[in-house]
Amino acid sequence: MGTAEPDLYRDTWVRYLGYANEVGESFRPLVPVPVVWASYGVATAYVTADAIDKGRKAATAHAQDPAQATRVGAAVVDTFVWQSLASVAIPGITINRLCAASLAMLGALTRWPLPVRRWTTTALGLATIPLIITPIDRTVDLLMDSSLRKLYGPPGEPPAPH
Repeated sequence: MGTAEPDLYRDTWVRYLGYANEVGESFRPLVPVPVVWASYGVATAYVTADAIDKGRKAATAHAQDPAQATRVGAAVVDTFVWQSLASVAIPGITINRLCAASLAMLGALTRWPLPVRRWTTTALGLATIPLIITPIDRTVDLLMDSSLRKLYGPPGEPPAPH
């Protein structure tokens, strides 16, 4: 047996584009808001490209299957919803709130100059990113498994009969 081809969106550096908005939120105290919004654009482009890629792969894998359209639709929806929650929405909100709270607390509890507080907040946001990935991913899996995936089954499995 040969080895599986690496997934461009999951197994290469391209995966890190999904974290762009978390980096943007971390830098929010230091950069203009349009830069933060641009980071969401990068992350959303990554999510969309991954969903399209998974749809194409499902179409190729199930070319002779009469339920091909259902399988392709399920692959696209599953990837887009999962990535939107796990890579964009939940981590973006998490880092945003963490950084806002830390900047406010540093303002209330220290006499540090504003630039120092802003850089400290940014460093805290960046340091938090690796810590939140796995818990968020697992939570989104549980959420998806208990909701949408009941309609079409887990990724890679046949759609549930209706």
